Amino acid sequence: MESIVQKISNQYKKSAVVDVRSGDTVKVHQKIREGNKERVQVFQGLVIRTDNKGSHTSRITVRRIASGVGVEKSFLLHSPLVLKIEVTKRSKVRRKYLTYMRARTGKAARLQGLDFDRMAVNSIHDTKAEEEEVKLAEETAKAAEAEAAKKAAEEAELEAKAAEVAARHEQA
Repeated sequence: MESIVQKISNQYKKSAVVDVRSGDTVKVHQKIREGNKERVQVFQGLVIRTDNKGSHTSRITVRRIASGVGVEKSFLLHSPLVLKIEVTKRSKVRRKYLTYMRARTGKAARLQGLDFDRMAVNSIHDTKAEEEEVKLAEETAKAAEAEAAKKAAEEAELEAKAAEVAARHEQA
């Protein structure tokens, strides 16, 4: 029997999440809101830490070098702002926390790659997310249809006015 806390936390979990491990090179697609605009930003780097794998608070820390400076970002896997996580490379590591990678640069920071089935790891079927995506596409299509009908009505009205003016002009 699940406790009340577990039931509530399971409501906020995504039904399917990519299996991300320490040592993976990933692309994290994150939704960013600036004012009233939304865009998707991709952050690619090495996973140096994974936390709370089974929980709704499961988190990964991704590190990359940007303009010669190391940048680390933590992402909650079940967050609605994290749209997609793609594993691009899997490396052989023997630790969960790769904190020693912070001190390494250049060739010293290379990890030995492993062969893995990229399609099997990255293909996640989240039915709720797919349904929501379809619903959003339908709503945008309906909105575009309504706007096109409105525009067509305005154009027809303008053409009728132009025909009326032309008829008056011919009579005079």
